[in-house]
Amino acid sequence: MRLDRFLSGQTALSRRELTELIRGGSVTVNDAVIRRPETAVSPERDRITLQGRAVQYSEFHHFLLHKPAGVITASRDPKQKTVLDLLGSADRLPKLAPAGRLDLDTEGLLLITDDGTRAHKMISPKHHTAKYYLAQLAEPYDTEYEALFRSGILLREGGSEEPCLPAECMQIGERLAVLELHEGKYHQVRRMFAAAGNHVTHLLRFQVGALCLPPDLPAGGYINILNKDADKAFQNSSISDAAAFCARHYSSYWIKDLK
Repeated sequence: MRLDRFLSGQTALSRRELTELIRGGSVTVNDAVIRRPETAVSPERDRITLQGRAVQYSEFHHFLLHKPAGVITASRDPKQKTVLDLLGSADRLPKLAPAGRLDLDTEGLLLITDDGTRAHKMISPKHHTAKYYLAQLAEPYDTEYEALFRSGILLREGGSEEPCLPAECMQIGERLAVLELHEGKYHQVRRMFAAAGNHVTHLLRFQVGALCLPPDLPAGGYINILNKDADKAFQNSSISDAAAFCARHYSSYWIKDLK
């Protein structure tokens, strides 16, 4: 692999910036200063530094973001702040994109990655990746929601009504519900509760598969996770386990709004 190509995949610097740094003597390979961008390197064997700092090789990069409300799930937008704008400048690597989406007013777990295969698997309907949401409701929870959602509640799509895939629902508070979905229709959770006669006032995605939103990660914060951690999104979980996790860590997430 060319030295400049290696560095462009591991840093947020442009190819032109990297070329200038290499030619200026700011890059070493195995402790030797290298000034030719086209120099061949082996990421697995060579020790490479940029401006005195070791550059660790990773084929793919994954950031687990706690998306705040009011930020759009997109790679770029000329008018609104996007989820990629929340990353520090050093982490805005080439080819990063959100895996799936969260609506503008929905908070919670969002994976940002440059691994297209994992991203596709996460959002592809045929994989039915489980996604777990905490919904704060305007009216008290009704146990009838459970049968309605499990049977595939009807939502209007265009000029007709279409059933959702079966979904699970559990109560964890007077006006708090946890949902398990295996699809991602537009505003689905809000529309499901509206069809059942209630209204969602706040919505948080706290888990995908077995990948959980860290309770100490504030809205707008993010962490770098490994391949094995990203793969937890495809591991099995259950609504009972997810609801227990949510009750321990997120049942008071909007406590200021519940008073």
